[in-house]
Amino acid sequence: MSIRRFVMSVLVASSMIGGCARAQDNSDWTHKNEVSVLAGRNFVSSRPITGATFVNNKVNFGAATTFEFNYARRVYDRGFLGLNLELPFVTSFDQDLGTGANLIPDAYKFFFLTPSARLHVFADNRVSPWVSFGGGFGHFSESSTLVYGGPNPGKTGTTTGVLQIGAGLDVRFWGPFGLRGEVRDLWSGVPQLNVSTAATRQTNLFVSGGFTYHF
Repeated sequence: MSIRRFVMSVLVASSMIGGCARAQDNSDWTHKNEVSVLAGRNFVSSRPITGATFVNNKVNFGAATTFEFNYARRVYDRGFLGLNLELPFVTSFDQDLGTGANLIPDAYKFFFLTPSARLHVFADNRVSPWVSFGGGFGHFSESSTLVYGGPNPGKTGTTTGVLQIGAGLDVRFWGPFGLRGEVRDLWSGVPQLNVSTAATRQTNLFVSGGFTYHF
């Protein structure tokens, strides 16, 4: 066999194999709906208390265990690019707080619901990075107990608008199932902490991983 014929044979075989693999990948996206469950940590930066003179005069936030439940539907699919409309619901049952005086709640619960648009690159591949942007609302439920004990005299329910921007990576590993890692910045108002920190908004940085299912 001549070199020319050999090269042509390799090219034809590669095209056929690539076409079959691509068809297999595309067949996984015939399911337009998706649900995902993720778990991770929520990080909030410490903030100094205005006018405080005691030791540890900052509001410190623990790294709260946080969960995300997400439904999405694909509304645009052109192979390289895919657009999903998603509904991420992010919640934590115990965001611990700390400071040097018995002034603030000992913790709060929260949830954020932020309808968003999620754009995938290499959408027809098994590994697909994405970015997400949207907005909605959130709610903080401040503890009725202060950080060192005693009743909390402040408000114990705060609702706020939230902007969401995120990025992540999806990996499909078996049929309709996949893995996801992501980071979301949920920019919200602040909970009622009974002290002034000169802040009216806060960044809630949620880092998580979990599973996806397409149907």
